[in-house]
Amino acid sequence: MAPLAASSFDSLPLAPQDPLFGLMAAYKADTFEKKVDLGVGAYRDDNAKPWILPVVKKAEEIVKNDPDLNHEYLPIAGLPAFTSAAAKLVFGADSPVIKENKVASLQTISGTGAVHLGALFLIKFYPRPENQKLYFSNPTWANHGQIFSNVSLPTTTYPYWDPATKGLNISGLLETLEAAPEGSIILLHACAHNPTGVDPTQEQWVQIAEVMGKKRHFPFFDCAYQGFASGDLANDAWAVRYFAEAGFEMCVAQSFSKNLGLYGQRAGCFHFVTHTEDARNRILSQLQILQRSEISNPPAFGAKIAATILNNEALFKEWEDNLRTMSGRIIDMRKALHDKLVKLGTPGDWSHITKQIGMFSFTGLTESQVLRLREEYHVYLTKNGRISMAGLNTRNIEYFATAVDKVVRETQ
Repeated sequence: MAPLAASSFDSLPLAPQDPLFGLMAAYKADTFEKKVDLGVGAYRDDNAKPWILPVVKKAEEIVKNDPDLNHEYLPIAGLPAFTSAAAKLVFGADSPVIKENKVASLQTISGTGAVHLGALFLIKFYPRPENQKLYFSNPTWANHGQIFSNVSLPTTTYPYWDPATKGLNISGLLETLEAAPEGSIILLHACAHNPTGVDPTQEQWVQIAEVMGKKRHFPFFDCAYQGFASGDLANDAWAVRYFAEAGFEMCVAQSFSKNLGLYGQRAGCFHFVTHTEDARNRILSQLQILQRSEISNPPAFGAKIAATILNNEALFKEWEDNLRTMSGRIIDMRKALHDKLVKLGTPGDWSHITKQIGMFSFTGLTESQVLRLREEYHVYLTKNGRISMAGLNTRNIEYFATAVDKVVRETQ
């Protein structure tokens, strides 16, 4: 039988290239000696190289030299030593929700998989009698929208970035939460907001929680940078812990890509906090059914590395030192960039660079300015003006600051 000439998929549209991965490909193809990559969402050391955390190297050796090491499947919910330690890390070991066994935890394919698993659970089981939507910040991580749309969970946005102040639009945020239908799902960045680097203060988090409690909204935290943002694990988990202690039923997507540098190992967890141990058990049972149909079992190696560090007091302390190294270098780069722009007399107020936190800074550069930086100076950043502070170092920061100064002056 001769093959059919036409494909059933001849009318399938060609999907656009992912903007961030397209940017990375363009950077790699660029042969200019002084090119600068400020798009990558991964830590780089002062030599612009990936940094394997020293504590991760030690943990890897421990895992590899374990005489009982094998390649058997993990349970559907993942490695218990990892998920239990991860829950204590984000909620606090002394948290009532931990002590009273009110948290259902599953190992996931990093933070992306955790957000997806949460989306699947909510679209299937969360009561939305008025077809309540999920709200996320404007702007937010580029992948959030398509994760929720892929499971047909309707979304909308709440105001977040204030271009006038280059800070948080707290009044617009609170007004939108107040106006949202009761029982809406609200996606919140636990710390180091991506892409803006702007986080609510603790006082503002209290305001957000007050409105959400009054409107019976459901909090969905995306926690990708605990410890990486400020160098302090407890400080970066403050919002999550406050909401848990306030009695919210809520969920948390947790990633260990940034804070352990396990980008390719895809180590993450999904946590669901509820009011009783019985509800926790029922929720866990349904989450495991969803997980089974999606991935069957999560990968083991990264989880074993993370569990080794999280459950060993000496390694945990060394990890905290490694976190301070990473966050400290990024803070230093923020100050250096700010100081160089001020010294150059670059038009505008650049104080937001040092006020923002975490891997990214929302510079305020326009799309046309971003395009000129790329075409004329071989500097690669996303078109919304977001830069990865980890891409700056003592070797390229002068070049970048000078390029920004020239482009801003010429486009005034």
